[in-house]
Amino acid sequence: MRKVALGGQTKKGQIMMSQHMKRSGNSRSKTRSIVKWLLISLASVLLFAIGLMVWFIMSLFSAPDLTNLPLYHPFKSAKAQEQYLNYYDTRAKQWPVASESKYVDTSYGNTFVRISGSPDAPVLVLLPSVGASSLIWLPNVKTLSEHYRVYAIDNIYDVGRSVYTRAIKSSDDLVAWLDEVITVLELGDHISLMGLSFGGWITSQYALNFPHRLHKIVMIAPVATVLPIPFEWAWRGIFSAMPGRSMMKKFMVDWAFQDLVRKQDDVSRKAVEDILNDAVMGLRCFKFKMPVTPTVLEDQEWQSIHVPALFLVGEHEVVYSAQEAIHRLNTVAPHITTEMIPNASHDLTIVQAEMVNTKVIEFLSP
Repeated sequence: MRKVALGGQTKKGQIMMSQHMKRSGNSRSKTRSIVKWLLISLASVLLFAIGLMVWFIMSLFSAPDLTNLPLYHPFKSAKAQEQYLNYYDTRAKQWPVASESKYVDTSYGNTFVRISGSPDAPVLVLLPSVGASSLIWLPNVKTLSEHYRVYAIDNIYDVGRSVYTRAIKSSDDLVAWLDEVITVLELGDHISLMGLSFGGWITSQYALNFPHRLHKIVMIAPVATVLPIPFEWAWRGIFSAMPGRSMMKKFMVDWAFQDLVRKQDDVSRKAVEDILNDAVMGLRCFKFKMPVTPTVLEDQEWQSIHVPALFLVGEHEVVYSAQEAIHRLNTVAPHITTEMIPNASHDLTIVQAEMVNTKVIEFLSP
């Protein structure tokens, strides 16, 4: 009887164990299925996000068909044109001195120029940074125009009132366009040229190609030019170009203009807001692309610049190390005057406007 009972219990235990193993197997199978489904879903989301980002970047930097330009070119639409120009003209009312404006017709299109200062004063041409118009010089133009006839230009292939009708594909195109503007304006062959960031790089290229037209040049935090652009600049640029003010502020403005952002007084907060609004409006309204990737000048190129030149950089510059940039110039081209601006980053013309103005005027004086 005991053997029968034991046998029955053993058989019952085997059945229960078999059922338990079956349930465990089913559970593991379900877990594997869920994990597999989650991985497939995650991969799909990632692929979609990557595809969306690629599409966005391609659409952002694609150029329009220049053979059949709409009336609202270079804007995305007639509504975008109206919105931006209203914004631009409202901002232009902050220009602190009397000015006149001109459209200069060139083979690359119409270039907008804002002119201030005495007609008898020495000529100073100003080139803006990328994604900015001539209005970037608002903190500087009052002081500069007391000493110079200031010509603040809207880059033909960027935001502002200039309208391009021909693609710009190289630095040769940029300097050819700029030389046409200078020629049409009849500025002569003794001008001073000053550029900020991308405009600083254009200034260096113009000095290499048309030195006979120049009196002196000033390069303010010229992007690339001295040292390579860091990868951080590239990925921040991509994220900041995505829709939404918060992306632009977080990934670009708070980083590149960090000294200005930290000040937190009313004037500085307004300046940060203006920078953010300018950038967002440009991205929202324009169909444009950066025409040329700025390059780093070779040693022999720096050594071939015989025009008196001033290099200004903020001590907290983010496009490269200010200390390394000055060291390179002092080593390969000691004839270039270098100055480091304290408590400033890529915002030096704003956060340290008075100091920058003073150094520029002192350098440009005969």
